[in-house]
Amino acid sequence: MKKMFGSIRRLFLRPSARIGLGILVAGGFIAGALAWAGFDRAMKATNEEAFCISCHTMNDNLLPELQKTVHWNNRTGVRARCPDCHVPHGFTDKVARKMQASREVWGHLIGTIGTREKFKEHRIVLAQREWARFAANGSKECRACHDYKDMDFERMRPASQVAMRNAAKRNQSCVDCHKGIAHQLPDMKGAHNPAFDTLVSAAAGQSIEQGGEYFVVVPQDLFADEVLTNKVGSIEVAAKVKVLETTGDAQQVELTLWRKNKGYGRVWYGHFGLNITGAVLTKEIARDEQFVTVLESKEDPLTGLEWQQVTAKAWIPAGSLIDSAEPIWTIARSSYSTSCSVCHRQPDEAHFDANTWPGLFGGMVGFTNMDEDTAKVVLKYLQTHSSDFSTTEHGAGSPDSTLQTARP
Repeated sequence: MKKMFGSIRRLFLRPSARIGLGILVAGGFIAGALAWAGFDRAMKATNEEAFCISCHTMNDNLLPELQKTVHWNNRTGVRARCPDCHVPHGFTDKVARKMQASREVWGHLIGTIGTREKFKEHRIVLAQREWARFAANGSKECRACHDYKDMDFERMRPASQVAMRNAAKRNQSCVDCHKGIAHQLPDMKGAHNPAFDTLVSAAAGQSIEQGGEYFVVVPQDLFADEVLTNKVGSIEVAAKVKVLETTGDAQQVELTLWRKNKGYGRVWYGHFGLNITGAVLTKEIARDEQFVTVLESKEDPLTGLEWQQVTAKAWIPAGSLIDSAEPIWTIARSSYSTSCSVCHRQPDEAHFDANTWPGLFGGMVGFTNMDEDTAKVVLKYLQTHSSDFSTTEHGAGSPDSTLQTARP
């Protein structure tokens, strides 16, 4: 073994007595050329669409989706292939992307997304990874075919003209607005907003006083018993409660909300006449007079419906409350600002009333990548900072911490 290492060392460090320098240089050049040719051929082979869909995961899941879009079949006959969108065109970026792909090959070998169920479960991770890449490079691959400077805005529909002209001014990444253009969008229910982790941590360290009023940091189940086994409903994020008792891992809270006196009255709202959901009870418990107490009733002059102010006592898991709603609104405000302004300028929170916001927001949220929990807290933020709580027209004012409603 020692002799072998010595021979190798001499081969590289000492001049050859039998082979001329020219031959060594020529041999090295030829070997390098062959290596480069092999590398180039491998790069080209792995850039072919046939290679991309050779594994059943891509062929069974993603190819059928692409085949239903205009990127596959259109009047001009120009088709976008897998590498056109998912492999950088620049050499350096392409090599870096190929190196990153080694983990995807490993994932294929160990079956990370080997079945349709596993693929759907993991899809949100794959999508967010690609969205981040497109955001970082300004959707460079898209712009190989679609470039703002070559667009004829006058031939677009009026609504599209406004959005595209604004996007061109900002040199905006295409995928900001056009997620799901070639493949189905992932189920955002599997996503998680890490910003909520800070709220949970704050709630875990919150000092709770009996009789104090606090806000729920994340949606929680409501229970009739302190051992948290008999579920009677759920309470929404930022709902205000009064703490009556803390026992072990549970806290008894008092809810004082409003409901419409029709049907079972399962949905409870934070304010009279405003559809800002605070809690939802089960059908069986909603009309149980031993659980629910009606404090007052009055008619909404705008709809003619009778509303009842109701109260109930229930148990929730301990560590779910904070003493101010502002940290919740900070997350909501940031999400609204970043997610709802990529296609156009988002309206002021107080531009609409609380009952108008759900319909408007429902039409917008589908164009964002908000997860379900984030979407709920943003909607509640918009409703509780709507024109119903503003002191001046169209949002020049701001609701105070007591959220005094402008309705009668």
